[in-house]
Amino acid sequence: MAMLPAFGFTQEQVACVCEVLQQGGNIERLGRFLWSLPACEHLHKNESVLKAKAVVAFHRGNFRELYKILESHQFSPHNHPKLQQLWLKAHYIEAEKLRGRPLGAVGKYRVRRKFPLPRTIWDGEETSYCFKEKSRSVLREWYAHNPYPSPREKRELAEATGLTTTQVSNWFKNRRQRDRAAEAKERYGENNENSGVNAPGGQPALGSAMHNGGSKHLPARKFR
Repeated sequence: MAMLPAFGFTQEQVACVCEVLQQGGNIERLGRFLWSLPACEHLHKNESVLKAKAVVAFHRGNFRELYKILESHQFSPHNHPKLQQLWLKAHYIEAEKLRGRPLGAVGKYRVRRKFPLPRTIWDGEETSYCFKEKSRSVLREWYAHNPYPSPREKRELAEATGLTTTQVSNWFKNRRQRDRAAEAKERYGENNENSGVNAPGGQPALGSAMHNGGSKHLPARKFR
């Protein structure tokens, strides 16, 4: 192993230091170490060094540099998960800054669709970002601000949750029906409470008497 000029480390040792500092979470120290590396093109194309540069760029909020690194070099498959995470998180953060609020599952799906993973860190296989147990919480979150999603929004919700568009449509339909039934029941209970107030003299009001079966003593009306 040849020593790097005027540095005292081999390329393999530099790569090892980068990996150790990353795994230990010593990002600031990693940044200083990268800054101290000599201007050796072969060294700076080492995958561990490139990955370390990407990590430092992300933690410093230098997303433009991060994207440039990830898009300009073909990385090994075993590094894809970590680098994909950096790519997505950076785009989520930028989108949240523009919107001024956190992204929900649908918002994150839109970001992924707008900024797909570069083939340098992705093998082309479909990636699942949402789990079935999260589907209901995603739909409830959307329902809270819009119980009537458009066809396009239903398709996006289906993509975000891993459900079909029909399943999403049925969920919203059933949820609206349940809410209407609950509201009707609540109104019915309020009306019963109001009608049960005693009339002057301590006698039950007419509504209460009817509710308690008093209506069967009223004469039937004849219709012609």
